[in-house]
Amino acid sequence: MESALFSPHIIKSVTLKNRIVMSPMCMYSCFEEDGKVTNWHLTHYTSRAVGQVGLVMIEATAVKPEGRISANDLGIWDAAHVEGLKQLTNQLHMNGSHAAIQLAHAGRKSQVEGVIYGPSAIAFDHKSRVPIEMTKADIEDVIHAFALAARRAKEAGFDIIEIHSAHGYLLNEFLSPLTNKRTDEYGGNLEKRYRFLKEVIDAVKSEWSGPLFVRVSANDYDNQGNSIEDYVQIAQMMKAQGVDLIDCSSGAVIPTRFDVFPGYQVPYAETIKRNAHIQTGAVGLITTGIQAEEILKNGRADLIFIGRELLRNPYWPKTAAQELGVTVEGPGQYSRAW
Repeated sequence: MESALFSPHIIKSVTLKNRIVMSPMCMYSCFEEDGKVTNWHLTHYTSRAVGQVGLVMIEATAVKPEGRISANDLGIWDAAHVEGLKQLTNQLHMNGSHAAIQLAHAGRKSQVEGVIYGPSAIAFDHKSRVPIEMTKADIEDVIHAFALAARRAKEAGFDIIEIHSAHGYLLNEFLSPLTNKRTDEYGGNLEKRYRFLKEVIDAVKSEWSGPLFVRVSANDYDNQGNSIEDYVQIAQMMKAQGVDLIDCSSGAVIPTRFDVFPGYQVPYAETIKRNAHIQTGAVGLITTGIQAEEILKNGRADLIFIGRELLRNPYWPKTAAQELGVTVEGPGQYSRAW
């Protein structure tokens, strides 16, 4: 049978062999705290390429040392990081997958020692440190860091870049009225709160001509925060800047609880796709091939981002193919069992 999940998908000059994306998930495995790729990263990510994931996206990779979520995060703030990242992309390409990297700055949610930064001097919760409110010079420094990171990502051989503007990290903090209380040109109405992300996108595009994704938290889950309606407007602005796809997650800009169930974030991807007329990725408790196929065949999203299910099963694409009655070619070395 024909399968949407296992059909090729073209984004600019990149043709993905299927619609399966390994969602970026931090591994906290830079044990020397230097941000460099380790053997763990090489084994972890390459095994998903062997498992036939079409696009393997590397975890949140910090554009500045203080922008790490933890001291054990990957980094791309220095030219010394390129060699290990290039080794990783080579491994992914040799095993039939395209490679993406998520460029990130943790903002006030960083747990590294030293000064942390945010749009306003508001801690995430009572256990967290209060960030330094960023000056315009600080903002310009981070924008420049994203541009340099994009240059290094290109040198390292990545096919796609994703900008991390979700889960309460720095760019998300600027977007949300819950965390951005500024009165200058980077705070206030939605367009002003968007300015930092806008300038980061422009900076990345000054170094990068390939496909560009942005991950967003499409609902703050608070009446005073951003809603899906706000993110339709934000997506429209991103499309006008040349962003190719919106990766639609939700929550985590402030401590809050919300209902989680299979496919709970898919309506965000669908709403943005239909109203902003831009490609989207669906993510969040998508665990079966049948579930993924429904999302794609009904035009609710363009790509399927798989997270925890790929941690449990590096060969999830084969499992999904069996559910859908589709034959997927595996690595020749596994032919006697595939």
